[in-house]
Amino acid sequence: MKKKPQKRYPRLTHPLVRGEDGQLRRASWDEALERAAAGFRQTREAYGPDAFAMLSCARATNEMNYVAQKFTRVVMGTNNVDSCNRTCHAPSVAGLSAVFGSGGGTSSYEEVDHTDLIVMWGSNARFAHPIFFQHVLKGIRNGAKMYAVDPRRTSTAEWAEGWLGLNVGTDIPLAHAVGREIIHAGLVNRAFVERATTRFEEYAELVEPWTPSAAEKVTGVPAAAIRELAHAYATAERAQLCWTLGITEHHNGTDNVRALINLALLTGHVGRYGAGVQPLRGQNNVQGGGDMGAIPNRLPGFQDILHPETREKFERAWGAAIQPRYGKTLTEMFEAMESGELRAVYCIGENPAQSEADSGQAVRRLEALDHLVVQDIFLTRTAELADVVLPATAGWAETDGTTTNSERRVQRVRAALVPPGEAREDIAIICDIAERLGHDWKFDDSEAVWNELRSLSPDHYGMTYERLEEHQGLQWPCPDVSELPSSFLHGRLWEKDPARRGAPAEFGLVRHDPPVDLTDESYPLRLTTGRRLDSYNTGVQSGSFASPLRRGEYIELCPEDAAAYGVRAGEEVRVSSRRGSVTAPVWIDTGLRPGLAFMTMHFPDEVDTNSLTIEANCPIAGTAEFKASAVRIEKLVPAWT
Repeated sequence: MKKKPQKRYPRLTHPLVRGEDGQLRRASWDEALERAAAGFRQTREAYGPDAFAMLSCARATNEMNYVAQKFTRVVMGTNNVDSCNRTCHAPSVAGLSAVFGSGGGTSSYEEVDHTDLIVMWGSNARFAHPIFFQHVLKGIRNGAKMYAVDPRRTSTAEWAEGWLGLNVGTDIPLAHAVGREIIHAGLVNRAFVERATTRFEEYAELVEPWTPSAAEKVTGVPAAAIRELAHAYATAERAQLCWTLGITEHHNGTDNVRALINLALLTGHVGRYGAGVQPLRGQNNVQGGGDMGAIPNRLPGFQDILHPETREKFERAWGAAIQPRYGKTLTEMFEAMESGELRAVYCIGENPAQSEADSGQAVRRLEALDHLVVQDIFLTRTAELADVVLPATAGWAETDGTTTNSERRVQRVRAALVPPGEAREDIAIICDIAERLGHDWKFDDSEAVWNELRSLSPDHYGMTYERLEEHQGLQWPCPDVSELPSSFLHGRLWEKDPARRGAPAEFGLVRHDPPVDLTDESYPLRLTTGRRLDSYNTGVQSGSFASPLRRGEYIELCPEDAAAYGVRAGEEVRVSSRRGSVTAPVWIDTGLRPGLAFMTMHFPDEVDTNSLTIEANCPIAGTAEFKASAVRIEKLVPAWT
């Protein structure tokens, strides 16, 4: 197969500013920082604080994210701060918070080693989360069974006891059918449901029409397979239910998450060692960015910004008023760019020009901003659009601090390399801009930032740097400096004393809502997107070095569809949606069913997959429906002979 050359993104080694000729040129740090600060100042004075927004980085440290959200709220006076958590797992946070009061996965990785059943729902963890998948394999070797629920028969499904290949966007009918079967088979954990949950009767009424046979007609999953999964999950002593973007990246992603949590509530598979619900994060600090308050509705420690007592605590510590309302999500920011309400953006370590759904529209909106400052380690497509580009250090190798993984484990990271050229640490850059805007912040090091965070977040108070190093990381909540935290959450739900049990977990009364982008005669194929093992996100990092594993982008089709369109492996096709078109070679995948195609966003400079995807957003979490676009294909000239 002939491959288009993957773009190499140069490492940023010195500041850049937009010159009079419209091109980026080299600048001194003093000029670049002054230009950045002046643009933010002018925006705030002319249009008010809410004309500014911060995009924080899920790959940078907790300490950076803490300072970034503090800059947004204290220096600029707005709660418009968000990150790529919105693109991926905001529905997980919203769903888990609604049920349990906190937005983290309930279990630790080691519990997967010792569980009895693992359900991987909408998650090709073998490719997307290979380290976590080693725990899955340990669990299987220790006797656990695994079921894979995914439209594709993925590499993960090869290890499964059973594969439930559902139609894209039918997760709620399938989950409801599993729940109904558990109820009708008499397998509900009645003691747990009666003691620790609410709205069970309403839930039972809601799922009643979803018999396995009725669900089969909508989901495409055989009724027998639905019954098998239901009985296996309900009768397991301990079970782990894991999901990723196949659940969340839908216009009803939060409802999807609630539908899965319902199954854990039915069976009592939560709040015990080895039993829980796990959203698997795709970047090293997606969990931590949200924990640090780099989201529009929560202050650090996941404390609700609408609570007066919470705001007062932070206002005393920071010496500044905090707006008593939620800021804009990432999705709402782009809508506000369109309307002109949002004028200036400070983007740290994110590449929305290529990661957003309907990427062509995202680029146009970024270009229309009055002032765009990008702080990154590479000259990304988003950085190419900026007025000011600031070279930062890599969070995983050139910076001291901490990160938080999917199991809520906070771990130390340490600088091992000297950054190239004039690159500087993110925190120092942010503080320099803050100083130019009238705020004199002095942090001697990352530990000083962390200690300020600890003083404000009860969940992190017990995590001193010394203890993090001593125990090789600690999981939140860790409110005490002398005790070790539990490896799992919500054990309170099993308490007999109501006072100790706390608020009950509520069943989610969610209904099936099909994908927004409907297939028809003009767009007959369902395109779903995801990750591959050999590449990473928009390819900025994994695309900047040579790899014999990298095959480039292609569209995967099943043998039946390839034959119907008269295309062979390697031949070029034009892929079109209602928003755009790309050309890509064909790859034949026997794990796909007729009518389903698959692509990634790893190679946007050669095949901009996100120019095809639809900006249909979850109204609760703001995550777009990357997983369900309608497309057609047309055969072009063969790419190889």
